[in-house]
Amino acid sequence: MRILITGGAGFQGGHLTDRWVRAGHDITILNTYSSQAERNISAVAGDVRTVWGSVTDKEIVDKTVRGHDVVVHLAALINVDDSLEGPRSFVDVNVGGTVNVLEAARRESCRVIYASSCEVYGHSEKSPVAEDAEIRPHSPYAASKAGADRLCFAYNKSYGLDLTIMRPCNVYGPHQKSGRGGAVIPIFAGLAAEGKPLRVFGDGSQQREYINVLDLVSAYDLVLRRNDLTGAVLNVGTGETPSINDIATFISEKTGATISHEPSRRGEVRGFSLNSSRIKELGFAPEIAFWEGVEAYLDANGSTT
Repeated sequence: MRILITGGAGFQGGHLTDRWVRAGHDITILNTYSSQAERNISAVAGDVRTVWGSVTDKEIVDKTVRGHDVVVHLAALINVDDSLEGPRSFVDVNVGGTVNVLEAARRESCRVIYASSCEVYGHSEKSPVAEDAEIRPHSPYAASKAGADRLCFAYNKSYGLDLTIMRPCNVYGPHQKSGRGGAVIPIFAGLAAEGKPLRVFGDGSQQREYINVLDLVSAYDLVLRRNDLTGAVLNVGTGETPSINDIATFISEKTGATISHEPSRRGEVRGFSLNSSRIKELGFAPEIAFWEGVEAYLDANGSTT
């Protein structure tokens, strides 16, 4: 199958590219250039077509989409803190870029699989949250993903575009970015490796549902192989919802790092779990238990004592 993956050299995209190249698919990547992106696809670089560019560039998107059967749209700005400092860029990339992808796919009659986010739900007192729950994003990042999510839905309803929306929970795993703009597990692992305290914002009771990136790749593969998901919205979760305190304590015990507390961050939700029964009924079954996945990440990155 001829597949274009926008963001195919990113954290999720690199793993997905690797999986589908090994499965024999004909893969093209559209990704902004960085040395990290280049490393993410180094193992399969000779087996894919790589276009270095942004989804905000309509001409590049139009040219790159041509000739493909499926577009998997992962490309996005993703950091909540960065969105609070510069919301316009998140709208430009996450909403404007998605319009470019949808328009090109509509002209070329491509199927689209869109990577949305659990963040579009905001905070819900009712948990687990099903796909028909109200969308109430709390941060500019979440709002930009919600806007793109609803644009995708509208293109399916208005134009009949063959499109599936996936809303994963928080993703972690090999090659995930640490430091500024990174996610909590690699940030904690990096701080521990440097002998620095693990910085917990607020009281640490906020919860997240986590999925290992390798399990998420299996979910994308499952959706790709189905031909009956036009217009579907699918939560992708595991039901595992540790608190930030739980994660900090686990990593502290494994590495000897201390824990410090800092003021709460703006735009952060307290947490909830997803109702992922729809995709599980299709056969999705995550295989990597959360704490095993975290320990494997720590071992791989030299963080354990």
